[in-house]
Amino acid sequence: MEEEIRSEEPSAQTAAKKLTRKEKKELRKQKVRERRAARAVKVRMFPANKNGYHIMHFMNFLRFLFYWMHFLIFPYKLHGPHKVGKGAYIYFGNHYHIFDVFYPALSTKEGVHFITKQSVLEAPVIGYWAYLVGAIGANRDGSDVHTVISSMKVLRNGEKLSMFPEGMRNRSGGDEFLPFHGGTALLAIKTKTPIVPFVICNRPKVFRVTHVVFGEPFELSQYYGRKLTPEDYAEAEELLRNKLYEMRAQFRASRAKK
Repeated sequence: MEEEIRSEEPSAQTAAKKLTRKEKKELRKQKVRERRAARAVKVRMFPANKNGYHIMHFMNFLRFLFYWMHFLIFPYKLHGPHKVGKGAYIYFGNHYHIFDVFYPALSTKEGVHFITKQSVLEAPVIGYWAYLVGAIGANRDGSDVHTVISSMKVLRNGEKLSMFPEGMRNRSGGDEFLPFHGGTALLAIKTKTPIVPFVICNRPKVFRVTHVVFGEPFELSQYYGRKLTPEDYAEAEELLRNKLYEMRAQFRASRAKK
């Protein structure tokens, strides 16, 4: 009887060890998830170099890595004043494809902070890439105060920010933009930052040229120094939305004349 009990002891100890290993593995996973969540609520800032440029070296690497792939598979042509100088600007445009982030990034030698879904920053690999280029996480309902605070820090540091107000890629197949989420006008007014409007005039397709029009940078200076109501901000957002429709209509009309 004693021998049977002794023979059972090693197997019980082995089972305990296996359980402990599982627990340790789960604990490691939990720590990784916590680190990702902590990283996702931080925004990486980029100080200006001696020439006054805010350079993102990892973004430069991504520009080099994906430029030709993007251009060969989804060729594009940029129109208008698409070379943007140094300093703080807010890029504001519509959104069809994951490669749309390249259009603001190709307009400057500086880095550009993109606002993206919070879940992207918490993803295993792409989340770390997004952190390296200073991406800012946001909830789709636009209620994240952290997003506003981080964006204002970026702009006040003299850096660039890019926003796709539709909040997601437009897969509707129609010509209308998706409903815009607010925030662009508020940031531009609070920080007195110029806005660079750009509009993607046709839905990107493989081996077909996509035309992207950039407008002159402008400010919402008519709203500066005033105590604004929610209606004022809504009016400013509608002004921005109409600006994109106007730019697209003008481009299509000029193409039709040729």
